[in-house]
Amino acid sequence: MASALEDPILLRHFKGHKDAVTCVAFSPTTRVLATSSMDRFLMIWNLKPNSKAFRFVGHTEGVTSVQFSPDGSLVASASQDRTARLWIPCIHGESTPLKGHTAAVRSVNFSLDSQFLVTASNDKSVKVWSVHSQRQLLTLSQHTHWVRCAKYSPDGRLIVSCSEDKTVKLWDLRNKVCIDNIIDHDGFANYVEFNPDGTCIACAGSDYTVKLWDIRINKLLQCHQVHGDGVNCASFHPSGDYLITASNDGTLRIMDLLEGRLLYTLRGHEGPVLSVAFSKGGETFASGGTDTQVLLWKTNFDVFEFKKLVEKNTRRMHMEEPPHLLDIYPRSPHRHDAKSQSVEINPSYDVTDMQTCDPTVIDIHASPSISQTKMNPSLVTKASPSLATKASTSLEYPRDSQRRSALSSPARSKMNLEDGSKGTSRTMDEPVGISLVLSNALEHIVEQLDVLTLTISILEQRLTLTEDKLKECLESQEKSLLSAIH
Repeated sequence: MASALEDPILLRHFKGHKDAVTCVAFSPTTRVLATSSMDRFLMIWNLKPNSKAFRFVGHTEGVTSVQFSPDGSLVASASQDRTARLWIPCIHGESTPLKGHTAAVRSVNFSLDSQFLVTASNDKSVKVWSVHSQRQLLTLSQHTHWVRCAKYSPDGRLIVSCSEDKTVKLWDLRNKVCIDNIIDHDGFANYVEFNPDGTCIACAGSDYTVKLWDIRINKLLQCHQVHGDGVNCASFHPSGDYLITASNDGTLRIMDLLEGRLLYTLRGHEGPVLSVAFSKGGETFASGGTDTQVLLWKTNFDVFEFKKLVEKNTRRMHMEEPPHLLDIYPRSPHRHDAKSQSVEINPSYDVTDMQTCDPTVIDIHASPSISQTKMNPSLVTKASPSLATKASTSLEYPRDSQRRSALSSPARSKMNLEDGSKGTSRTMDEPVGISLVLSNALEHIVEQLDVLTLTISILEQRLTLTEDKLKECLESQEKSLLSAIH
């Protein structure tokens, strides 16, 4: 039973940044959205109606990139102030700067296991960091110009980076060497992204094109010239069948990669669009641009036939090798242009949710992590009693344990940010009068929430497996009935 393809629609727009929005990123639960801006702030928006938004203050220059860790416990940001930062997404604003680059940092990206972070910089280097120790592990430095973006492959074995030296490099982390070099003489890639299978990369180019490469054989699979200006960002739909792009021409474009054609042209931003990203499940996507606005869209075309869904789950359960891209995408690397038939959508901010006002924005100032405040207990006491309690107890442990405790609070981040309607509006500069007994009680509650969160996660995994088995049984029954009829 197939469903008809429906057009994407604009759900909401978020206002709060004062300068260009450089990056958008969903949390793994898709309940909150993180954005970065040239106004020096990153913001976390609760996607529930009438919820508060949180503005994180810590960088001293424009913030160029932001991402949630896959486990949801941390947020990473990159800035023109030559640092990256690791944040605990909670109202305490705990963060740790990662210092090592000598020029603006352009992008941040976590490995799938949330243990490592890769950064790209205008100092022509790519660096790999340990999230646990917040230490630099590796520097990759064969680019000869600014590195605009670097990303982990889904299996964590490779890193792809793109630079204004007009190359895209593929790095083998096991041997710490560059194993492939894609040279594009028509322009340079502003952004690179692995497809969900990790066998293909999309390059968003300054030459107005979006190119798909099979990284195993260094073969150009598709070249889409559907924009009228430089392409700044690209995001694969989780199915791998669609690609959405953001451009300086003020539009978003959605391509059907299986048929090699342009599906949608989306207008809504007033000026260049700098970033776009699908949510983890693909039901929604968000975009940000120089007009300072963040737009939230409903995908709508994310509909699978029942049989395809069963087949996909079956493949996932049996862990089969991903199919070769030449068997999926069009075999010819012919140039696709914007002249093909496509649907143009121009919402003009006539969004679906007309009743939701702009959220209240709460400033959260960066407080030092525990490892940084060890030599200055007064800073910890001023921040909050709970943080002071953690600092006093952490003095008994080695430095690595201190860093781990300073950046390991997923339950607290969910409690404070993903339930924005109940969150407190207290900023870090306001006095706190909570007794030590009450502080300890709150810490105990947070520990119990950690246990509850883990239990729910396990139950969700078991429920998913049960659903997959049920769908597989239904598929088997359907095949049996068909064979009996014939």
